[in-house]
Amino acid sequence: MESSILESIGVEIIGVMSPVSICMFLVVLLVYSLSTSSSSVDATIRTAANLVYAENPSDTAAEKLEGALLNALVFVILIALVTFLLVLLYYYNCTAFLRHYMRFSAFFVLASMGGSIFLSLIQRFSIPLDSITCFLLLFNFTVVGVLSVFAGGIPILLRQGYMVCLGIIVAAWFTKLPEWTTWVLLVALAVYDLVAVLAPGGPLKLLVDLASTRNEELPALVYEARPTVALTGRRGGGASTLGLLVTGVSESEPRPESSSIELQTVSRDNVDRNEIENENEGHFHGNSVVSQSSRNDEEEISPLVGNRSSSTQFGRREVEIVDEEMSPLVEMIGMGNEGQMMMGRDGVEIASRGIKLGLGDFVFYSVLVGRAAMYDLMTVYACYLAIISGLGCTLILLSVCRQALPALPVSITLGVLFYFLTRLLMEPFIVGTATNLMMF
Repeated sequence: MESSILESIGVEIIGVMSPVSICMFLVVLLVYSLSTSSSSVDATIRTAANLVYAENPSDTAAEKLEGALLNALVFVILIALVTFLLVLLYYYNCTAFLRHYMRFSAFFVLASMGGSIFLSLIQRFSIPLDSITCFLLLFNFTVVGVLSVFAGGIPILLRQGYMVCLGIIVAAWFTKLPEWTTWVLLVALAVYDLVAVLAPGGPLKLLVDLASTRNEELPALVYEARPTVALTGRRGGGASTLGLLVTGVSESEPRPESSSIELQTVSRDNVDRNEIENENEGHFHGNSVVSQSSRNDEEEISPLVGNRSSSTQFGRREVEIVDEEMSPLVEMIGMGNEGQMMMGRDGVEIASRGIKLGLGDFVFYSVLVGRAAMYDLMTVYACYLAIISGLGCTLILLSVCRQALPALPVSITLGVLFYFLTRLLMEPFIVGTATNLMMF
């Protein structure tokens, strides 16, 4: 009996939702720890998100709405311009510049913005720490963070932890924006994400398609949620993209002993493609591996998916190819141009893909619940459940539609809707019934 979609992609959903939940929870803790009602106005910062209008409590609702709309419009235009610039640089193979830019961005966030939050926590809780020790701790935290995010051979758990830290730091700073600007900005970003991913000329769509064509990693900060890969006889799966959710390389479980040469999964950045191409006679053809050595005319090309174990010749060595069992969501979507089988000196290396969640999704999900935390915990619970439900719906839609989908619109729409429904309707009802001893 076949399992349902919800049962099949449960591991995928948990693997993505767990870091998102941790990020939102820690942002809420930071908001409660560092913000007070008396300093909420003083804590407002001036960023690219509120260049045009500085919200004043004495302004009318119409003035606040108009100013928030202008701020959101300017911010979205700036993001679109920067994204198109990244696409242009990536199109002309300026990948070295993009990598250095990403490293600088991570260093700036961890050192300056993270350092500011670190000092605020020290002052808030009166932690006895001298300036030299504080500097050494911050320096080590920043350097290890940049190396963990961008260097190869780093444990995936450490990399995931620092990606969550980056999301927490940026989200904590965005919670200092004025209230009206924050809500309008979240809605505007959800609309922009929808257009940027689904529109034919959308910048994110162009970037994802270009990266897929080149079979390279996206030049962006993304969280890699690696699902477990079991090399079994089941039919293999494939890769896809989900707006800022893109695919990555998965790790493997214990390998079967039936293969002639050990099968393993490796990260693409650890594979020297030039060396591989020079040392092997086989070449890639779509999702199939074509061997240039002698073989029977009746023997078909061994595809990466869809076949049981088969053997083919690579030079003088016989390699038994065992189909891989990828994560359920990846398996449902099917292999695209991103799936590969790569031949190396030590045997066959199967590169399978998992799900990656863009850092922007972490940030704006957390900004929403962080802003809700400035009101009360009831709205925090409602917004959290709405965001997680929206993310789960997006993953299910991805397995059904089998095309790139934006990650922000559903979750942000539900989160904003539940925030105002809880604040305007549910909270007055519950408080009224509780104060009149009608509900305990």
